[in-house]
Amino acid sequence: MSSAAARTTDVSPEDRLRADLYNYLGLMLAAPPDEMLLVQTAGLTGDDTPLGSAIARLAGCAQSAKPKGVRSEFNALFIGLGRGELLPYASYYLTGFLNEKPLSVLRNDLSARRIIRAPNVYEPEDNIATLMEVMAGLIVGRFATPAPLADQQVFFNRHVAPWAGHFFADLEKAKTAILYSAVGSVGRAFMDIEREAFRLAPE
Repeated sequence: MSSAAARTTDVSPEDRLRADLYNYLGLMLAAPPDEMLLVQTAGLTGDDTPLGSAIARLAGCAQSAKPKGVRSEFNALFIGLGRGELLPYASYYLTGFLNEKPLSVLRNDLSARRIIRAPNVYEPEDNIATLMEVMAGLIVGRFATPAPLADQQVFFNRHVAPWAGHFFADLEKAKTAILYSAVGSVGRAFMDIEREAFRLAPE
């Protein structure tokens, strides 16, 4: 057993599911999905909860989506000519400008946890995709041992909760979003669940 595998043996099934959804959102928001990820997305199933309904809608959108079309959608949303329809950065959502204090605070927190940006990644760390990936890593212990719930809550409340729900709501109703509108619905519902779960967590 590798040390990484050993670190995750104490993670509950529920927390693994949380981490899986954070990872999934991070993948979808970091780059347009390839055909394999679209097929996997089309196979998802939901239930009658808000999150389950959003996942079912996302699966339905993925069934008719094509990689080329989704790539065009992704570019229009997040890249565009000069800039996309949305700017998925904490600094922008919290201050109206890029590379502001929220990014500096995040970098300090990541450094304290010895989390460093991969050399082939050039996006600022306060990108929504990165924050989803970091939350997943904290839950399952990708960076060290699995973070206690209280530490997850600190990171979530400081770097995710103040803006991620607003971003996902904007994505949900973005003019150029089709598949990504459903991604926005999933993200918004998941952020609501996480916020409430942390609020009710014992001190």
